[in-house]
Amino acid sequence: MAHPHSETHLDPARAGFYRDLLRQMLLVRHFEEKAGEAYAQGKVGGFCHLYIGQEAVATGALAAVREDDYVFAGYREHAHILLRGTSPGAVMAELFGRADGCSRGKGGSMHMFDAERNFLGGHGIVGAQLPLAAGAAFAIKYRATDQIAICFFGEAAVNIGAFHETLNMAALWELPVVFVVENNRYGMGTALERAAAVWDVYRRACSYDMAEEIVDGMDVLAVHDTTVRAVERARDEQAPTLIEARTYRYMGHSMADPIHGHYRTKEELEEQKKKDPIRRLERRLAAEGLMGEDDIKEMDRDVLAEVEEAAQFADESPDPGPEALYTDVYAD
Repeated sequence: MAHPHSETHLDPARAGFYRDLLRQMLLVRHFEEKAGEAYAQGKVGGFCHLYIGQEAVATGALAAVREDDYVFAGYREHAHILLRGTSPGAVMAELFGRADGCSRGKGGSMHMFDAERNFLGGHGIVGAQLPLAAGAAFAIKYRATDQIAICFFGEAAVNIGAFHETLNMAALWELPVVFVVENNRYGMGTALERAAAVWDVYRRACSYDMAEEIVDGMDVLAVHDTTVRAVERARDEQAPTLIEARTYRYMGHSMADPIHGHYRTKEELEEQKKKDPIRRLERRLAAEGLMGEDDIKEMDRDVLAEVEEAAQFADESPDPGPEALYTDVYAD
């Protein structure tokens, strides 16, 4: 069921929360812009998948979970680990393959990890995180705690057998897990029409009931409200939920992919940018007197400075030594 977020007035008592959401989205946006710049300079090796345009999904969803909940993501996960509280310096250093990175330089862009914050990847194989999230949710239920697991993945993963198997298992075993499909419309490896068809087959064939919600993934407040309901359902009822967040990425699939001209037009991209989730929240906060234009500019400058510090930290971090070939990431 779709639940569009009401455009009623914002609650002035929650102004601090709204400003925090804006700052988090700005951090993700500017971090990703800096990551793209560093990639072009040859500082980032391998693949690099940027999250620009999708900021509202991870920001709104992760604001609804607790620090002791478990988070799983795919390979477009820089935003998710930043929002879990891992320092921008450690994330940028990981992109640079440096020893001070969150995975000690061994994971790179697609394999971020922070066990202290219950962020369990960063997974390069499409759909691989789905059964792992179900496993964490099973462990939660086995230990009888009130934690939940939340799992982010792209719409192309609905083509993967693990998607269907995991959702059926989660429903059958009544696991406290929230699945968030970040549907950015251009999942690589499958045509959009094929993904939609597979999804319809799933909905017809699934043997067990599961709550489903569709949300505007360009509206951070709508995503947050939807995820709050799903998290409460998981925590209080031990019931899983499938959320489809309909979003849009402004960059190519990866840094090796053109922004437009290959499978979408420049006109389409410019039209989608009118729905920019950051500008959308800025306009609402300004319209309701919760932030002035100068406040927004100051916040933006502060975030830019934080990202520059992260890049400098990564530049100054040493390369892993040869001994790192034989040590575990968390050995020390």
